[in-house]
Amino acid sequence: MAQLIADSFAFGSDLLSVDAATALVAERVSAVAGIDHVSLEQADGRVLTEEIVAPIDIPPFDNSAVDGFAVRFSDLASDAGTTLAVEGRAVAGAAPAAPIARGRAVRIFTGAPMPEGADTVYMQEDCRIGEGVVTVPPGLKQGANRRPRGEDVAHGAIALAAGRRLTPEDVGLLAALGLPDVPVRRRLKAAVFSTGDEVASPGEPLPSSGIYDSNRFMLNALLARLAVEVTDLGILPDDRVTVTAALSAASSAHDLIVTSGGVSTGDEDHVRAAVEAIGSLVFWRLAIKPGRPVAMGVIAGTPFVGLPGNPVAVFVTFAYLVRPLVDALAGATRTHVLALPVIADFSYLKKAGRREYVRVSLQRSEDGRTLARKHPRDGAGVISSLTETDGLVELREEVTSVAPGDTVGFFPYAVLR
Repeated sequence: MAQLIADSFAFGSDLLSVDAATALVAERVSAVAGIDHVSLEQADGRVLTEEIVAPIDIPPFDNSAVDGFAVRFSDLASDAGTTLAVEGRAVAGAAPAAPIARGRAVRIFTGAPMPEGADTVYMQEDCRIGEGVVTVPPGLKQGANRRPRGEDVAHGAIALAAGRRLTPEDVGLLAALGLPDVPVRRRLKAAVFSTGDEVASPGEPLPSSGIYDSNRFMLNALLARLAVEVTDLGILPDDRVTVTAALSAASSAHDLIVTSGGVSTGDEDHVRAAVEAIGSLVFWRLAIKPGRPVAMGVIAGTPFVGLPGNPVAVFVTFAYLVRPLVDALAGATRTHVLALPVIADFSYLKKAGRREYVRVSLQRSEDGRTLARKHPRDGAGVISSLTETDGLVELREEVTSVAPGDTVGFFPYAVLR
């Protein structure tokens, strides 16, 4: 692992682009070994290691999508209502009704198997029901309100691909296929800590000129959403010996180390120096705002990512660097998320050659367009700018300005976590 990553990046003074960093991670970082078989109750968020081939058809038989009357389409008049005698009754969970005779209708309920010969179902509210007869209107297409066998998933089809990070919807599909458990990549183990003598954990006394640690708790929550088992190492002091020892110990028992703070060039920024002392530092500056000082390296074969100290920068760099790294280690297939086109309701200037992310709220204009309004406070330390907005507008490297009325790409927070 260490050699693969080290060969992939060129360390130097130039800033690495976001696309270059994520592409190299995807190409060079391999998935950890180990497979678990977990129940459906434990499957959400886990990564499939094998494709799921449907063992049955869904639905397993032709059935009705509505409460109504099953008929033969060939018995219907094309330009007038048709009156049919009602014979038989089909309900969900019961054996199929007897085959339908010509000129007859069968009373049927949602989910009930279609009687042999019937191919169309009328909704009961569209029919005139009499004593032993039903009159159905013209105009319905053949096959309407009928769910054919295998319409959803056919027996033998690939229902879910290997490398898919399972969602609640996927779990529902697995249950519909009758599968009680699935093979998934073992949980990644990540060590997380913050640095800084000025930082305290919530619930502890706040030191003079101190702040409470928000980064570590946000990182723990973000990693937990990706089914990562987190070891919280707390807050380390601004002491190079202590930081070095913690990194060395964490590397032997984890698949990933994520820290915040201490990766810039100040005299009290000890994380970068510690990584260089016991491992290899691959890069430490990313062409991104917020979040330029980002360190990535390897310690005894374990990938390390050192994030900035400001919470907004932590969130952004997690979304665009740490999450791709987690997916690569977990063997998850990265899906390309499309930016949603929205209309900028703000002006903005930026430097070329850097990817920038602007926190915005969405509003609907009087003419029905979706407007993106920039948060009034855009400092990287303003954590409320994340809680008071809906997502990020991405301004790619070639963009140098935004004017009101411009179309910009928007990513909701839900797709970044």
